[in-house]
Amino acid sequence: MRQVAHIFRKEFSAYFISPIAYIVISIFLLVTGWFFFATFFLFNQANLRTFYTLLPVVFAFVIPAITMRLISEELNIGSDEILLTMPVTYGDVILGKFLASVALIMAMLIPTLAYPLTVSFMGQLDWGPVVGGYVGAVFLGAAFSAVGLFASALTRNQIIAFIIGLAICFTLTLIDKMLFFLPQSLLGVFSYLGADVHFQNIAKGIIDSRDILYFISVCFVGLFGAHIALNQKY
Repeated sequence: MRQVAHIFRKEFSAYFISPIAYIVISIFLLVTGWFFFATFFLFNQANLRTFYTLLPVVFAFVIPAITMRLISEELNIGSDEILLTMPVTYGDVILGKFLASVALIMAMLIPTLAYPLTVSFMGQLDWGPVVGGYVGAVFLGAAFSAVGLFASALTRNQIIAFIIGLAICFTLTLIDKMLFFLPQSLLGVFSYLGADVHFQNIAKGIIDSRDILYFISVCFVGLFGAHIALNQKY
């Protein structure tokens, strides 16, 4: 785990050395803050339902932007070959980069704690769904990070990696909204594949093992896919 920790520190600090983290966090806070407070007074309810409804769609755009460079940049400049001559495995590299992106997502969510604090001053806020929503947001962010890392391992081009990651994350977010196009026999399978449904369940304060298992499974599939993609390149 020492190698994983080293890669984690390197990647996490790299986000803040460059403007990437500041730009992404600023855009995230502007978009979520604008839409949340623009509709908050219309509903006249002390909850974060608007924020949690918006979050999966915003994550589907933001997280691929965070992860697109993690492996594709190494492949593009050739530093991956130097990295792999060190006493690290593909698993160490992938896990370290994955944890760095999840840590950045958690850092991105910290300023949004101002939203429930503001709402609590205006009405009686139920903190159970608030805590559940933030737990679900971390799980959702981790799942999308694994998908983005997989997309980044497929190509040397960061823009292509972003588009692939965006397409997969957006599909997982909206697939449960398109069930009416599917035959009845496939509804159960495709409804389970929708990330938004599982996130909204946790955001209601309901911690169901099926929802946790879903996010863990997406993380595993994404990271394993990235491992296979790297193995095929060398």
